[in-house]
Amino acid sequence: MAHPRGRPEPETGGMSKESKRERKDAEFTAYLHARQPSLLRTAYLLTGDRHVAEDVLQTSLAKLYLAWDKVRDRDSVDAYLRRIMVNENNSLWRRGWKRREHTTEVLPEGDPHHDQHDEGQGAALWDVVQSLPPKARAVLVLRYYEQLSEAETADVLGISTGTVKSQCSRAIASLRQRVPVDLHPGGGR
Repeated sequence: MAHPRGRPEPETGGMSKESKRERKDAEFTAYLHARQPSLLRTAYLLTGDRHVAEDVLQTSLAKLYLAWDKVRDRDSVDAYLRRIMVNENNSLWRRGWKRREHTTEVLPEGDPHHDQHDEGQGAALWDVVQSLPPKARAVLVLRYYEQLSEAETADVLGISTGTVKSQCSRAIASLRQRVPVDLHPGGGR
């Protein structure tokens, strides 16, 4: 069919806009069901706070949904989303001084989050990791939790592979210095 101004109509592949949207929604929902718990853990490791992690993930997923049709390689969706999450987290700590907090007399009820199989060492180690600057923490999370290669980590963070190597090395050296003796492998013997 021809366009009113003589240009050809864009190819729709025989699908209506509504059926394309339904397909997009179904694909995105399937992706969420498969990946959301892992992505929330990554967001938590990046932010260090469960509530902030949920906000970062929600904002990142909304941005991913808007760009879903633009992501051609479905195998790289995780990498694309990790990049969004890192950028969102960086934006949060950059503009932290702009946030306004309001006091309240009543604390909201919340469901406490308890890590499973933690004898207290994981929480203590996490406190040490939290003391690292956000960029160093992001490098460690992507390299050792997400198990990305140095090149993949560099791509997600938008930095060079050499910078990933040096930041990772400095962060690990800093952790070694900061970790209490009782958390060292072998109990500090």
